Amino acid sequence: QVQLVESGGGLVQAGGSLGLSCAASGSIYSINDMGWYRQAPGKQRELVATTTSRGSTNYADSVKGRFTISRDNAKNTLYLQMNSLKPEDTAVYYCTAELRRYYYSSWTNYWGQGTQVTVSA
Repeated sequence: QVQLVESGGGLVQAGGSLGLSCAASGSIYSINDMGWYRQAPGKQRELVATTTSRGSTNYADSVKGRFTISRDNAKNTLYLQMNSLKPEDTAVYYCTAELRRYYYSSWTNYWGQGTQVTVSA
């Protein structure tokens, strides 16, 4: 069984910062791409940022220059540092990982349960 567990969400004022973590645990042979998505009330889930196993990154235009994605491959952990937060960043943030459970497994996407980030004006 594989679990992705996010932590670090909460309430912050506009202009503040928050850091999210996502730890992958269980039977994991290899992790490829990892990423953060978010879903605001009444809206579709959208990409925030992704990173490859080699550290290449990709960001949504709305968060470029404010958010930084990183990962610790030795710990199977993904991070998201969010600075200069805006009320429109309010959403449930989900982490995702494309991984193989065993050397013979196919690549499969797994999702965390989500963590709430609320930015007050």
